[in-house]
Amino acid sequence: MGIPKKLKNLTAHVDGVNYIGQVVEFEAPSLALQTEEYRGAGMIGPVMIDLGLSAMEATLKMGGHVVALMRKFGTTRVDGVRVRLTGAYQRDDTGEVDVVECYIGGRFSEIATGTAKPGDDTEHDYTIPLAYYRQVVNGRPEIEIDMIAGTFIVDGIDRYGEIMAALQN
Repeated sequence: MGIPKKLKNLTAHVDGVNYIGQVVEFEAPSLALQTEEYRGAGMIGPVMIDLGLSAMEATLKMGGHVVALMRKFGTTRVDGVRVRLTGAYQRDDTGEVDVVECYIGGRFSEIATGTAKPGDDTEHDYTIPLAYYRQVVNGRPEIEIDMIAGTFIVDGIDRYGEIMAALQN
């Protein structure tokens, strides 16, 4: 038995600039396969066929007005904004800390500034459809997805390698 590791703190680097103290929240993308039901002759029931990955999207919430991020809105590159999130997850029974880094590449599709009222908190939400995602835990890459390059690596295994190799011939 043990106590689960909990996020104790985080920061974000956007195109290399550290926004420690300004990041309120980060929502990592859901990772999902795009599937289709298939039942052929002789099968007693359907199976779900893997058709690749579903679109990925992340959100970043900042604790106020950040002009440098506003200026990145409308970039013409699908991966024109690069973000590295670093989180420290700690177990309270052992004190052990894991460093979880999330690297994403995309562009802001929406900036929601919410309401502004003097004396109230102001938070801005940045929606980022992703072309690239990588998660590294304690320096070890766990997942890497590059939608454009056709990279889909989980635990060191390139799940799409044979398909990409077939296209290179």
